[in-house]
Amino acid sequence: MTTNEQIAAIKKPPVVSAEEWHNAWQQMLIKEKEHTRARDALAAARRRMPWLAVEKQYVFEGPQGNVSLLDLFEGRRQLVLYRAFYDSNVHGWPDHACVGCSLGADQVSHLSHLHARDTTLAYASRGSQENITRLKQRMSWEKIPWYTITDSFDKDFGVDEWHGHNVFFRDENDKIFRTYYINNRGDEAMGTVWNYLDVTPLGRQEDWEDSPEGYPKTPRYKWWHWHDAYGIEDAKQADVIDKAMVTLNL
Repeated sequence: MTTNEQIAAIKKPPVVSAEEWHNAWQQMLIKEKEHTRARDALAAARRRMPWLAVEKQYVFEGPQGNVSLLDLFEGRRQLVLYRAFYDSNVHGWPDHACVGCSLGADQVSHLSHLHARDTTLAYASRGSQENITRLKQRMSWEKIPWYTITDSFDKDFGVDEWHGHNVFFRDENDKIFRTYYINNRGDEAMGTVWNYLDVTPLGRQEDWEDSPEGYPKTPRYKWWHWHDAYGIEDAKQADVIDKAMVTLNL
């Protein structure tokens, strides 16, 4: 916690008039828009990265017993799988997982929005299912699918000594490919539906995106819904979005 003495010692920016502040904000907005466009271009390049076929059969333990990597997709096309450190050599065991991994789990947005884009998010650890179940209840993470690693998956995918998100795609023949991997400084920003989708091979799947030919796309905003209402047609909501897009000239 900062103290009054620490705050007083900070070299603060100048205090200006409302007009000067607005002009400074507009200059910053130009830079922020450049950053947004650069981020979109990076995501577009990511969607064009080559894929790596996953040939090995991996086994995880879930609440109902052993499952395969394919099972972790839950029937969806894309899988974002996060290795969270929760086992006996982690500080806080067994009441807590790694502090950083726990902070990340607290950031996870409602999974229904990812599911609407044919994407599954799951966690995997070395901890037992009994301990993971207790941890999820204690920390209010019940909605996150969380599996136990039983083999060399963590070592094979670069998450045996550090956390990270591995991204996978399931093709029409149920063949699995590794499409992306994010760790270190890029990892702490994960948690929103947009950050997850931006690291997947299909992206946000909206009509403004720069994606390879044939990739699925729907009109921007049109797929958004309340998290408890996906699959329910709402003509009024569609009309509201249409009018907003006209107003914003989108």
